[in-house]
Amino acid sequence: MLSNKMKITVHPEKLGDPSQKQVGFYMKYASFVLRTLRRPSFQKFLSWMLRKENIEEHRVRDVQVIVFPSQRKNGNGLAGHCNTNRGRIQIYPKTLKFCQELMQESGKDKFTLYAGSRARAALIHELLHLKYANDEEKVRELTKEYFAVFAQNRSAQNSHMTSIYNMIFRPEAIENADFSGKIEVARKISP
Repeated sequence: MLSNKMKITVHPEKLGDPSQKQVGFYMKYASFVLRTLRRPSFQKFLSWMLRKENIEEHRVRDVQVIVFPSQRKNGNGLAGHCNTNRGRIQIYPKTLKFCQELMQESGKDKFTLYAGSRARAALIHELLHLKYANDEEKVRELTKEYFAVFAQNRSAQNSHMTSIYNMIFRPEAIENADFSGKIEVARKISP
């Protein structure tokens, strides 16, 4: 199972000299994400997805939940990375500032739903890269479809799932958002 290949990994050089507050927050974030990704319902879903896509589980050597955030060269935050040669997948958190603003605006429950959902979507995305290494458009399309299938079961349990879906797959809606107002739900999850 993939859950046996998951672990928390610290790369402190990515953040410079983090404060105790930052270290504490990111360690809690990473622990939460690891528990979320290891949940049996999500593991069962991943096994189904891998079989459907004909991706062999042994191609994944490890899944690292990275403690500190990382940015791309263009300045945008990195959600995940897949080294297809090594079979290593890395999942990254959002910045502390972003998380604090989202918690302040939407509350802790919606923030934790967002953090877990973002990590799930990132893992789905990176697993798909094992098959579609050079086709980013295909990977993004399939990520949305597979995440929607997983989220559809959860949306009945949580009324915030539609807005979380939009936050993950329409990041421009929140990256440019002023958190002094509510985030608008642009569209519903399609199966």
